[in-house]
Amino acid sequence: MKRAALFVIAGPVGIAAYGLVRLWGRSDEVYGPGLDWQAAHLVGLAGMVCFVPAVLALAGLLPRSPWRTGVVALTMVGLAATMVQFGADIVEGLLAADRAEMSALGADFKDIPGVEVAFYDVVPQFFFLGLVVLAGMLVARRRLPWWSVPLLVVGIVAPAVTLNLLPVGGLCMLAALVPALPALRQQGERAEPPVAVR
Repeated sequence: MKRAALFVIAGPVGIAAYGLVRLWGRSDEVYGPGLDWQAAHLVGLAGMVCFVPAVLALAGLLPRSPWRTGVVALTMVGLAATMVQFGADIVEGLLAADRAEMSALGADFKDIPGVEVAFYDVVPQFFFLGLVVLAGMLVARRRLPWWSVPLLVVGIVAPAVTLNLLPVGGLCMLAALVPALPALRQQGERAEPPVAVR
């Protein structure tokens, strides 16, 4: 379960790093397309990928139930949609010669029926909703402290106010989920097979 703990840390750190690279890229008032745009979105995408095993590991601290399955499924659907969004931004950055062309490519993609709802406005929010519900379930089982849920909500809402708060949001999410690491470690120790003595 050491690897699971690493993913629980890496997911929020990826969000914070995405925000920091984004701020660096915007410091010269020219953000995308280019190295800064690609670096920020690749880091963000890596963070989202790390959330997949992180969510599965956190859900593993709960007893099996339809609720757990539903929350995990909801979260994974949101994660998949978010990854598509990051992937689209990366491809648009590669294809575009300048910011105007990149914006035009993004608009063309969003003009495809269902794309804006599926990958931007609605479905990606399932990830954040599922994560908050999962944290609430972990609080109920005393795998997380009560303050993890409000802190997680702050971490999610802050970047929604302004993307410049992405680093703060990522750190809040990290602080909210880190208290689950001892439980993950204990679960890993119980799952390890005993070493045979010869």
